[in-house]
Amino acid sequence: MTESLLLDGRTRSLVEEYVPQGEILEGLVDFFSIFADGTRLRILSALAISELCVTDISRVLGINQTTVSHQLRYLKNVGIVKAERLGKVIFYSLKNETVNDVLLKGVEFLGY
Repeated sequence: MTESLLLDGRTRSLVEEYVPQGEILEGLVDFFSIFADGTRLRILSALAISELCVTDISRVLGINQTTVSHQLRYLKNVGIVKAERLGKVIFYSLKNETVNDVLLKGVEFLGY
């Protein structure tokens, strides 16, 4: 006896085609895990407003410089943040506005 599905063939095909798998699924998991840390979210939100240096981020957000530097290094390594040196100071900014869009969608989802 075979078990029948309640969904139609077209819907089944769409689900099978568009539900992420393999490399795409792993990439999405990695991307969304970036937003799972409160410190990173605060830093990304600040960088969505303006490019900033470690000292400014640290002072404005009240986070020690070591933590800020560590998180910025992580965000740079995963390709979310870019760095630009001006003399002795490194300024950080979002590499892609899509990150800000994700943050705004999250706030919108929460109803704020």
